[in-house]
Amino acid sequence: MPENVSATQFIENLTALLPPKELAQFQVSSKVGDTQSIENKTDKFEEVRMGQLFALAKEFIGMPPDQIEILLENPNHNVRVGALSIMDKQARRKKTPESRREALFNLYIGHPEKIDNWDLVDLGCLYVVGGYLFDKPHDILYKLARSKDTWERRTAIVSTLFFVRQNQVEDTFKIAEILVNDDQDLIHKAVGGLLREAGKKDRLKLIDFLDRYAATMPRVMLRYAIEHLDDTQRDHYLYLKRSKSNVKQ
Repeated sequence: MPENVSATQFIENLTALLPPKELAQFQVSSKVGDTQSIENKTDKFEEVRMGQLFALAKEFIGMPPDQIEILLENPNHNVRVGALSIMDKQARRKKTPESRREALFNLYIGHPEKIDNWDLVDLGCLYVVGGYLFDKPHDILYKLARSKDTWERRTAIVSTLFFVRQNQVEDTFKIAEILVNDDQDLIHKAVGGLLREAGKKDRLKLIDFLDRYAATMPRVMLRYAIEHLDDTQRDHYLYLKRSKSNVKQ
């Protein structure tokens, strides 16, 4: 795939997928340099199927970072989904050079205001962030875990799934500890899911974590985390949670 594919061409191809009623809301405005700015009347185009969008992103897998950035800065959600999908596909390719992986990582980290929903986080961070950081210092994940921004905190924990798949679970449990009392449901689910996956690799670390936090962690986080334990263990940790809740009442 040549590297000269442009953001403008991606958006033109995206508009071709839209039915007439949606296309009317997707208007191209004045040219800016060699690109075009996009004025949108809506943030999402419900008629574009994710399968179509991901297939389109695959056609543009050679898009250079400066053009991906144009997509990432677009106000339309599905255009940004396209940007993150291209980034993810590039980061997954074995032949992608380290310099490009670094550029993709910096692009993701440098646009927190545009990665503003759980689907964008989950689509991009696993390989773009987790894959890039695997053999490097992980300090930035701890900084993100303490961010006031929900999506940066979700990035911190979900990115560690790449580590877990390489049998490295330390960061998952440490970041889960930072987020164990988070007030956002989408963080509860992400942390619980990562605890479950890390527990498949190291059951003793999961049990230790649950012994310390099961009684006080959010219920949905606990239920996700204990999903693969046996019935006796699940009942034990749910009992701890119920007992603690009853004491508060």
